[in-house]
Amino acid sequence: MKQIKALIIGISGQDGAYLAKHLLQLGYEIHGTSRDAELSNFSSLRELGIYEKIKVHSMSLIDFRSVMQTILEIKPDEIYNLAGQTSVGLSFVQPVETLESISIGTLNILEVLRFHKLEAKFYNASSGECFGETDLNGASEDAQFRPRSPYAVAKAAAFWQVANYREAYGIFACSGILFNHESPLRPKRFVTKKIVKTVCEIKKGTQNILPLGNLKIHRDWGYAPEYVGAMSLMLQQDKPDDFIIATGHSISLEDFTRIAFGTVGLKMDNHIAINDSLMRPSDIIYSKGNPSKANKILNWKAKANVEELIMIMIQSELANL
Repeated sequence: MKQIKALIIGISGQDGAYLAKHLLQLGYEIHGTSRDAELSNFSSLRELGIYEKIKVHSMSLIDFRSVMQTILEIKPDEIYNLAGQTSVGLSFVQPVETLESISIGTLNILEVLRFHKLEAKFYNASSGECFGETDLNGASEDAQFRPRSPYAVAKAAAFWQVANYREAYGIFACSGILFNHESPLRPKRFVTKKIVKTVCEIKKGTQNILPLGNLKIHRDWGYAPEYVGAMSLMLQQDKPDDFIIATGHSISLEDFTRIAFGTVGLKMDNHIAINDSLMRPSDIIYSKGNPSKANKILNWKAKANVEELIMIMIQSELANL
């Protein structure tokens, strides 16, 4: 039986590393890209103990020639685009970089597939941020996009590019509309990792205050290693389609923080400080996904709840400290 070859664009990030591990367990040959493979340390792949099993390539996602040469050289059966600027907060500071890396980058991949009539199946990483505010029932796939950040605008543009190329050219292209998903591999600029890291430092006595912005926001937080399994399942279907991947449950940042402090036996109120500079120009107050379509068609369902997610992240951080 022919070994399936996958190309993971953006393999050095959280999702890229967990997806690589997942596909290796399925027997895939894995190729991954970074803007400069020689300079990147691929710390996430090394932390998971799989770096030596990956073939890495240098590729600039916003350079069409670079994308074309890489894809034609590897000839993958499946392409996963997880690259681009991934921080909502940073997108307000770097809106042009965010739009180019996400929207133009996705378009370059689609154009290579179209122009060379390649049969590779394509997965595009979309985001629940595209919906903006959701109601208490959570957004389903037919909910209207109302992006509230440069990041969400870029993700929405990429989503519609994928849908257009799928319909116009018959390309097997899917978008996974993932809501927030975290893990020990998250960098500190993400608020969940910042909370967990600071809580552990306070427990160890090397820190005392955790500065935060808006505690009233609600998010649907899941466990990243579970979510990459859904990405793979989308490309195994008979027809390409888009799916929301989420837990279907949402809690406030305040509750997330309180649980994190409680996990190490501390009281949140003694250690937090609200910092107005951490507030975003515009923000989503309530966000939740409705994953019923993925539950039914992909037979996928989130297993870890937010308390288990926080415990996993804290145990990992304490071990590192």
